[in-house]
Amino acid sequence: MRNTAFPKEFEDLLSRVGRRVLAGTHPLCGALANPRTRFLAQDDLLDRTKAQRVRRVLEENLADKLETIEKPIPPDSIWGMRHDYGERLPKTSRARTIYFESRREPGVKPAEKLGLVRMMRSQSFRAFAEALAGRKLASGWGLQVLRYGPGDYAGPHNDHHPENKDAKGGYIDLHLSLASPAVAHQWLVYSRAGHFSEIVSVARPAAVTAYRLPFWHYTTPLVGKPNAARWVLLGTFLYR
Repeated sequence: MRNTAFPKEFEDLLSRVGRRVLAGTHPLCGALANPRTRFLAQDDLLDRTKAQRVRRVLEENLADKLETIEKPIPPDSIWGMRHDYGERLPKTSRARTIYFESRREPGVKPAEKLGLVRMMRSQSFRAFAEALAGRKLASGWGLQVLRYGPGDYAGPHNDHHPENKDAKGGYIDLHLSLASPAVAHQWLVYSRAGHFSEIVSVARPAAVTAYRLPFWHYTTPLVGKPNAARWVLLGTFLYR
């Protein structure tokens, strides 16, 4: 397998527009510093040809290295209720993933061998997140890889971590979203003014999404052909 799909620096995956963001000369710079902006989705920041090459390499080399996330609705969520309108629903989800907390995690070493981890650890990846955030971000950011197939989703959640002293005040997630042509649709629904009133497609072949967390959101089930897949390369950045 040729290693050229994953450059040493994330910068090399960017389009001309994306390079303007990295250079600090695009109107998107600092967008997440606006208190009214929690979420961004752009499909013109990555070089589409390079991004789709990355997706194909991921599918060919990592699809069988992922572990399953399976968090169904608790079976007592209905018949365990004791009061009318007393529903409580924890985060539910189904997808496949690679965690990077330890090199012993399944898929980490193959991802390193491909050059994926090196790219996601590159300084231009953090610099790009900082350009969108409008502030300095800490080194040592977290990584995750996700693959959504047909029916995979993430239920309503807010990504708040009040027990984590470094994250409880908020943080930034940066996602590279790479959907195959077999995907028909998948949506990100998020809250504004206390209601799930905002919706945007995440089923794009070469998109960047960025989150100023915490806030309420969910990802709808992926719909598409049996071989449909959307890969997400995710960086989690704490504030410096």
